[in-house]
Amino acid sequence: MIIVIPARGGSKRLPRKNIRPLGGKPLLAYTIEAARDAEIPAPLIVSTEDEEIAGVAKVYGAEVMLRPAQLAADDSPTEAALLHVLDEKQKEGVSPEWIMTLSPTSPFRSSKTIRMFYDAARGTGDDVDCYMSVSEDRRDFWRLEESGYLRRLFPDAPRRQQQREPLYEENSAIYVSRVSALRRTGIVLGGAVKPFILDPFEALDINTAHDFWLAESLVTNMHAAPSG
Repeated sequence: MIIVIPARGGSKRLPRKNIRPLGGKPLLAYTIEAARDAEIPAPLIVSTEDEEIAGVAKVYGAEVMLRPAQLAADDSPTEAALLHVLDEKQKEGVSPEWIMTLSPTSPFRSSKTIRMFYDAARGTGDDVDCYMSVSEDRRDFWRLEESGYLRRLFPDAPRRQQQREPLYEENSAIYVSRVSALRRTGIVLGGAVKPFILDPFEALDINTAHDFWLAESLVTNMHAAPSG
């Protein structure tokens, strides 16, 4: 297995978010530390085009692979960065069966959860292309039609939330992808996907200033919580 943290320098909604200080250390550091604490026998690589991000990654103990700028544009898919890492590692004689993708914008994903994904992949057969982290959702969704009226997405669903069949949202915190499926399909999901449900705390994904404010509030409260 190879573990990759894709961390490009550009971000429109929250500039420089990947190394923005959160609780006294760069956002990226949380993911590097959690991955290291998971004690997975695999290279831990930060893929970036940004020298400052590369410097932070090295300080916290990750290997750095600089990718071409065209693989770090606003419309560049994560898969392009993953395939770049795989191609470069293949030149070194490293050809893993699995690749784990950890978003640097999920700072509260635990080392225990990361290890759980690794153990699942190591013990699986050929019938799974990807293990993906998801969030459970039982809210009631409506679609706005061209007429201007709302239409309930699932009109036969019970009105009481507890009685509804849950939906599952892809939260981007962790993917473990079979390399052959990634290369065949060009996407991290491949074809056959199995989920792991994360709690809302671990699933928090920082993309906006509001998300960062929420993360800072959580870090502050954790530090202020009484022990024992």
